[in-house]
Amino acid sequence: MTPPANPVAAAKGLEGVVAANTRLSDVKGDIGELIYCGYNINELAGKVTYEEVVHLLHHGHLPTPKELTELKAALAAERDLPKGVIDLIKSLPKTTPPMHALRTAISALGCFDPECDDDSHDSQRHKARKLIAQISIVTAYFHRARQGKSLLPPDHSLGEAANFLYLMDGEKPSAEKESTMDLCYVLHADHGMNASTFAARVTIATLSDMYSAITSAIGTLKGPLHGGANEGVIKMLREIGSIDKVDAYIADALAQKKKIMGIGHRVYKTLDPRAPHLKRMAQILSAKLGEAKWIQMSERIAEIMLKEKHLQANVDFYSATVYYSLGIPTDLFTPIFAIARTAGWTAHVLEQLADNRLIRPQSVYTGPVGLKVVPLEQR
Repeated sequence: MTPPANPVAAAKGLEGVVAANTRLSDVKGDIGELIYCGYNINELAGKVTYEEVVHLLHHGHLPTPKELTELKAALAAERDLPKGVIDLIKSLPKTTPPMHALRTAISALGCFDPECDDDSHDSQRHKARKLIAQISIVTAYFHRARQGKSLLPPDHSLGEAANFLYLMDGEKPSAEKESTMDLCYVLHADHGMNASTFAARVTIATLSDMYSAITSAIGTLKGPLHGGANEGVIKMLREIGSIDKVDAYIADALAQKKKIMGIGHRVYKTLDPRAPHLKRMAQILSAKLGEAKWIQMSERIAEIMLKEKHLQANVDFYSATVYYSLGIPTDLFTPIFAIARTAGWTAHVLEQLADNRLIRPQSVYTGPVGLKVVPLEQR
């Protein structure tokens, strides 16, 4: 038997369904705009630092010099990881994928925080700052631990982007390298009701804790259809190998209906507004490092896909080349995405808590009805 006709149609993937009101960010997919708290991303990129964006998302306005100084000091003061979490990071198999390690360590941080289940407003904001400060430390420490290198103490005189690069490389980054990473953080800080943000809001809407919400977000970001696409871009470029092989590779991939990583977007119907900023940075880095083939191949792929499929490059397409040019291992691309997005995730968690209602959508049942149990011996 089939179920009776249901007049309610399911929106596959929740497409077109509005899940919340938010003051944090707006993705205007039809015209290719991204807004953070009233500021177009093109107005912010290259003009403000990541810490300023953190303040913007958490407080609704760009900080004054005093507020920025206080926020930087507060974030720097939260960087030291509990010894138990450091021991956990060191104990993980060196073959552990970094997103697995990140998800596990962030969850473990909640076990060492006596405020974990304190739901007061001040405590929630404190935990948000701690997570923003500590997620980059976790990422850098796991990377060094898997290489058998010592774990350096955070440098409290450095900003978020610079401190991460310092802990990764063991030396303070150049101003150019710092500004490049900082720009990547700014561009990835928030992006509407994306899958990982939605996961964080669903988790916290049950009145779970901040650590659980961010762990949910990390687990969601891990998927190749969300945060893992930038790793796929570099894998593709390596497979192609050189600019003269691009056309044949893409033609073959399209003939086999393979997905071209970093091309197209679930929301943007035109150019991803973040992509030009990263493309410019990739061009600069490629020219300085003498590795022009990566950006040349990328530009040719983007040209073909626009002509053949009317699809534009997205943020992952060029961020991959930027990170690769900075010497960052490909399996750390998605953790860096997570580091930046923690600003937005925590802001969304705080916003959800401010006017909370349990997120509990309905489903349309499509299975059989009226079945009768056949005795076990007759089946």
